Amino acid sequence: MIYRVRHVTTYGYGNPVDLAAHIVHVTPRDCSGQHVLRTRLICEPEPSWQKAGHDHFGNQVTWLFHEEPHSLFRLTAESEVETVCLPVVDAASTLAWEDVAAYALEEDVSEFLFAGSSLPTSAEAGDYVSRSFHKGRAILEALLELNTRIFTEFKFQSGVTNLRTPVEEILKMRQGVCQDFTHLMVSGLRAIGLPARYMSGYIRTRPLPGQARRVGADMSHAWVGAWLGPRDGWIGLDPTNGIIVQDEHVTLGWGRDYADVSPVRGLILGGGHSSLRVGVDLVPVEEWEGEAFPAE
Repeated sequence: MIYRVRHVTTYGYGNPVDLAAHIVHVTPRDCSGQHVLRTRLICEPEPSWQKAGHDHFGNQVTWLFHEEPHSLFRLTAESEVETVCLPVVDAASTLAWEDVAAYALEEDVSEFLFAGSSLPTSAEAGDYVSRSFHKGRAILEALLELNTRIFTEFKFQSGVTNLRTPVEEILKMRQGVCQDFTHLMVSGLRAIGLPARYMSGYIRTRPLPGQARRVGADMSHAWVGAWLGPRDGWIGLDPTNGIIVQDEHVTLGWGRDYADVSPVRGLILGGGHSSLRVGVDLVPVEEWEGEAFPAE
């Protein structure tokens, strides 16, 4: 499947911004099951200085600096990405989860055992997760059960949490959004000694029957990367939808938590009151109705 992705972020400021520095993660990365065919980044106003590179985790990152006053900052990222369904290993054949935890201490995945800047390891989340991890159980069997439990026991509800809501509060409320469910699962897995990473990207959504797709109505998405051991590697699990990640997800990048792969963050001088609007489209290229990529 080949998708066209458009992610538009617009900040409006009550007063002019005199200086601004931004770090942006809005360009998908090549990874297992995904290849970026083309991409472009449009910034309004044009930055005084711009640099593209990679962060510690290998994600695509762009640094933007503005040295002229501006009252609007709009960032448009467009990409064409090919995704494929990778074969899923038989769950019962995967290693016992305790063996994976032991391997993790000696592998380069060990950095995903530790807390991120905005996601402490939670003992309460560990208790919740551990109910699926019986002694000697195959790790993927346990992970799939946990993924389903979060999907069925928690309600998707926007507006009740924010990015600073602790996982203990999410456990009490039993509601939140994809970032919350991902943080809960990641924190709990780390609490029992299993590497887990926060995955940032998009998921394909479809309009209701008989209704047209609304432009810009899709959303950024988050899910969990779980390590099955040195033989089987990483797998994507989406607790918000209770599914294994296949070819309807597009990965921007991954890190220890949301803060590592926040789409746009930075510092500004001035600005006063600000407003934020975000619009996302993820559409198969044959259904795309917008402007085409410039001819190469």
